[in-house]
Formats: sequence, structure tokens, C-alpha cells
Amino acid sequence: MGMSEADRYREERRRMVEELRRFGIRDERVLSVMEKIPRHLFVPEHIRHLAYEDTPLPIGHGQTISQPYIVALMTEALGLTGQEKVLEIGTGSGYQTAILAELAGEVFSIERVPELAEVARRRLAELGYRNIYVRVGDGTLGWPEEAPFDRLIVTGGLPRVPDPLWDQLAEGGRLVAPIGGRYDQYLWVYTKERG
Repeated sequence: MGMSEADRYREERRRMVEELRRFGIRDERVLSVMEKIPRHLFVPEHIRHLAYEDTPLPIGHGQTISQPYIVALMTEALGLTGQEKVLEIGTGSGYQTAILAELAGEVFSIERVPELAEVARRRLAELGYRNIYVRVGDGTLGWPEEAPFDRLIVTGGLPRVPDPLWDQLAEGGRLVAPIGGRYDQYLWVYTKERG
């Protein structure tokens, strides 16, 4: 008798996490959450068979779901303990958002493409998340009404960190973002000390 679809996806998640370990991801909380969350539900149906490959995948509107290694690396860099209020710039498919919601207190996520925001909002609600707030807007402006944030993650590259995001980061807070040009981005981790 063959594997059920659910079992197959579970096995693929386990293999993905083993690969992340080999790539140097050490935070067991991050790995355990990534083994639990069904990444295949966050990608279009016709490419679900690729969901657990370590590669970015198109999700429509010119956007992609980041490769699992980048998601794990950025999440690990945030150093979440479970209580934090997190601001995510770029909801996209909602996969990274779900991971943050498992590891932090509350997640506020901004997406500029209304259709993506709507699909992510619906999917996250279906999966039972109650500590996620998604809104449509310009992520570079942040979410001032909810500031300050203990952690801030930018999922898409920026030439530099916009001032409003600095302003909305709590003292001692941490910001993780890919900074640079179109072809040469580096992952930066900033800690806000004395403003």
C-alpha cells in the first residue's frame, strides 16, 4: 500500500528539515516549526510537488515564496523567544508569517499586493492562527499605530532600511533584512541600541 498524500508531505518536510540542519540551521524551535507547517498549502496547486525543495517558487503577481533555507536563516537571526511583537514587511504567501506566529507573541504583516494579502489572510485563518494581523499597504512605512515592535523582518530586498522602520523598532529590538542592489544582497541583522 502506498503512502497517503499527508504522509508523503510529512516525509518531505522531515527531509527538508534534515537538509536545513546540514546547511547549518541550529535553532531547534525553528526546525521543529518548519517540520510542522504545511509549506505545500502556501504554493499554487500545480507546483505543490516542489514545495519542499530548497528553492523559491512563484506565487503570482511577480512574487515568490522564499526558499526554505532563507526562511530558516532569517527566522533564526531574529532570535525569537515566544513573547515578541513582530512586524513583517512582505506577507507574500503567508508561509514565513505562519512560522513567525508559531515562535512569537503577535505578528503584524504588511503586503502591498491586495490579492496576495487576501489569500494569505484566508489561508492563515484556515490553519487556525489567531495572533496574525495582515494589512495591505506600503511596507516601507511600517505600521505606526502598532509600534513599537520587538522584532522586524523584511522579506524582500531593500537598498537600505527606511527610517520609519527604524523608528518603529523598540529599544533593544532586532531587525533582519536583505540589503543591497538587485543582484547583490546581504542579510543584515541590526540591534537597536540607544535609538
